[in-house]
Amino acid sequence: MRGGVDVPGRWRVAAAKYRVVPRATGFDFAAFARKQAEWLDEAREQGAGWVVLPEYLSLELAAIHPPAVHADLLASLDALQAHHQAWMALYAGLARATGMHVTAGSFLLRLGDGRWRNRSYHFSPDGGHGWQDKLQLTGFEKQAGVIAPGDVLRVFQAGPVRFGIAVCYDSEFPLPVRAQCEAGARVIAVPSCTDTEAGATRVRVGCMARALENRCFVVQSVTSGEAPWSPALDTNTGEAAIFAPMDAGLPADGVLARTRGDERWAIADLDVAALEASRARAQVANDLDWPGQARPGLLRARVCGLDA
Repeated sequence: MRGGVDVPGRWRVAAAKYRVVPRATGFDFAAFARKQAEWLDEAREQGAGWVVLPEYLSLELAAIHPPAVHADLLASLDALQAHHQAWMALYAGLARATGMHVTAGSFLLRLGDGRWRNRSYHFSPDGGHGWQDKLQLTGFEKQAGVIAPGDVLRVFQAGPVRFGIAVCYDSEFPLPVRAQCEAGARVIAVPSCTDTEAGATRVRVGCMARALENRCFVVQSVTSGEAPWSPALDTNTGEAAIFAPMDAGLPADGVLARTRGDERWAIADLDVAALEASRARAQVANDLDWPGQARPGLLRARVCGLDA
């Protein structure tokens, strides 16, 4: 069975709660490739036509290298570059073989100026691929001193659906996601990696807010488990989830699906056509009312005294 779109405008999407390898022993690229194939086959068997994998997935490849490499972030980033071509070939092949679209987490790619981009690649079953670089850097990424923010915002066409990618922290900023939705995106994929409950909450709330204000679906993948061998993947928190606007005909809490405990996938059918049609009976229309924020009198707040 191959994954795919059931009807125009409808997708079965799977967001991974991806468990990273706990130990950096006995691991090589072949083992990594087998793991990806196993995970994607599991989603395909459940009818998924699109899978979203988590941010920093590529750092699991650092486990291939000796402790002096995988225990040091900069050394890990440098070592990753040798795997980039194989990474691209792996996910392109898996997308073709399974018939699914694959948002392959993120790969930390070295640029010509000696800095890295946190780049999320998307692979289609017909052999195409695109990418979105992370736009906003976290404190951890800034402290690394070598990771550069992206400077281009993209929207992609996948069959009948347009979608965008917001890498983890980017989901907490409304304007870029708004621009993607104004360009026609109706689904936002969010590959994420958080190591604290507070971080997991921030990304989850950001995803829910973006779904609410843009009347779109948001698909969040997360890393899970403990990887003490890596300074970036050491501790992982959060649940994979798929969000929708909180409105008539949609879940009151905005949650279409989420993982719990040892569940590996959050899976939901996204009916983009029905989402568009639901505007006619919407209780509120945040996306349509968005321009009201730009009325001249609302662009600056006035500091006023209190009347006696």
